[in-house]
Amino acid sequence: MKVSIDISAEYKEPFAVIHTDKVTDEIQRAVDMLGTNETPVTAFRNEEDIVVLKPDEIYMVRVEDGDTIIYGAKSQYRSRRRLYELSEQLGSKFMQISKTTLVNLSYMDSIEPGFSGTLLLKLRNGSKDYVSRKYLPEFKKYLGL
Repeated sequence: MKVSIDISAEYKEPFAVIHTDKVTDEIQRAVDMLGTNETPVTAFRNEEDIVVLKPDEIYMVRVEDGDTIIYGAKSQYRSRRRLYELSEQLGSKFMQISKTTLVNLSYMDSIEPGFSGTLLLKLRNGSKDYVSRKYLPEFKKYLGL
């Protein structure tokens, strides 16, 4: 896809125009992303394929063996960004529940008591992780407990 930017004082508000012969999935995703205030996240499906994810497509972000893994509904992606960078980018729908994990609060499925005063949080896609004691007070506050 070709991209060009026209900078001029006559434009008071940015707008985008897409010239195409048909609306493909790629074009529709671009329109969806440009039409919202959400900042897309880029990640790698494998070593070469870069995917662009909207925040609502992300269930969980976890650091595993030094790699940042993004969990979607059915797929996993690798990111080169650090957890704190993704936390800032993803915004208020996401909460850090441990030193290594961010979750999308919209996709919580259930919560079970864990060991040593922690909670086990399960998401709708089957992912799960413990809410550590350090992050437990804020998590309980969010739940109204």
